[in-house]
Amino acid sequence: MIVGSVSENKNFEKRISITPDIAKKYINLGFEVQLSTNYGKHLGFEEKEYKELGVKFINDDNKIIENADIIIQMNLLDEEKTSFLKSNQIFIGVLNPYENKNKLNELVKKKVNLFSLELLPRITRAQSMDILSSQANLAGYKAVVESFSIFEKAIPMMMTAAGTIPAAKVLVVGAGVAGLQAIATAKRMGAIVFATDVRIASKEQVESLGGKFLTVEESESLETEGGYAKEASDDFKKKQEELLSETLKKIDIVICTALIPGKKAPLIINEKMLENMQPGSIIYDLAAVQGGNVAFTEVDKVIEKNGVKIMGERNILNKLPTSSSSLYAKNVFNFVSNLYDKENKKININLEDEIIAKTIIK
Repeated sequence: MIVGSVSENKNFEKRISITPDIAKKYINLGFEVQLSTNYGKHLGFEEKEYKELGVKFINDDNKIIENADIIIQMNLLDEEKTSFLKSNQIFIGVLNPYENKNKLNELVKKKVNLFSLELLPRITRAQSMDILSSQANLAGYKAVVESFSIFEKAIPMMMTAAGTIPAAKVLVVGAGVAGLQAIATAKRMGAIVFATDVRIASKEQVESLGGKFLTVEESESLETEGGYAKEASDDFKKKQEELLSETLKKIDIVICTALIPGKKAPLIINEKMLENMQPGSIIYDLAAVQGGNVAFTEVDKVIEKNGVKIMGERNILNKLPTSSSSLYAKNVFNFVSNLYDKENKKININLEDEIIAKTIIK
C-alpha cells in the first residue's frame, strides 16, 4: 500500500505531514512512501535523507495523488489536485468541516474516505493522535515569545543599584492547551501571570503552573462533555466583562486563546475594555483566524489602539514549522496505525471504533 503526501502551498503552510523519522515508521509497517520533489527541503530535510530510508520522490503531484491509497496533508488540496482523488482512497488532514462543508460533500459523493483530525474524541486512546493539543501547545508558547519580543519593557523583576524594575503582568484568556502552555512559558520568563476560563475545572491546572485564576460565577456550567468550552450566556458575558475591565487596568500583556469548536471565536475584549489598558501593552490574539477574541484584531497585522498593540496571525505555527511538523507527523502516524490491520496488511475502517467513527466525514 502507498502513503503519499504532496507539498502544501508554502505561502500559507510551511508544515509538512511526513518527516524522515515518520517515513521510516511507515516503511517499517510495510507501506511504500511517495512524496513531492523537495518535499521537506525548506525545513532542512534533504531528499537524500528520505531516499536512504526507501522513500520515492515524484515530480508530478497529480501522479502521487493517483497512486496513493492514503494521502496525508495538513489541509485540503486545491481544486485541481482534488479532482484527482478517487473512490476508496483515504485522505487525512485538518479538513475544517465547518468551513469546507460543500467541498467535503462533493468528495464524500465520490466515495473518498475523509478523516478530519480536529474531530478526534477526547479519550485516553486518542491522546497520541491529538493534533489540536500538539499544535496548540506550540502556538501558546510562540504567542508569548512573539508578544514579549515587541514589549518594550523587561519581563522579570530586576533589582539593580539604580532601582527595581517590576515584573510584567500577563493575562491569559482561555486555559485550554494553548493557554496552559502560555501560562507556563510566561511564568518561566519571570512574569506575574493571571488567567481566566469559562471552565472552573481549569482553576487547578492554572494554579499548578503558578498562575492566579480569575473566577466568574457559574463557570462550572460552561464545559461540554468532551472537555471543550461552550458558549456563555449573556449574564455570564456581562460578569466576565466587569471582571476583565478591572483586571486589564494593571495588565501589560494579554494572550487570547478562547475558541468554541465550529463557531466564530467569542469577542471577549471589546473597544471599551481596551480603553482601560495602559499604553505600551500588547495583546496576542490566537483566535484571529476565527474572528478574534479582541475588537480590532486583523489577521497578519499589528493594529495599534490607544497605544495598545493587537497582534494575530493566520498561522503562527509557520514560525515553528519544524517542531510542529514533527508532532503533527507523529500524531497522524498513530492515527494511521489505528486504521491499519497489521495482520491482514489492509486498512480497516471499523466504525465501531470511536476514534474512526468521530473523525470520518459522512
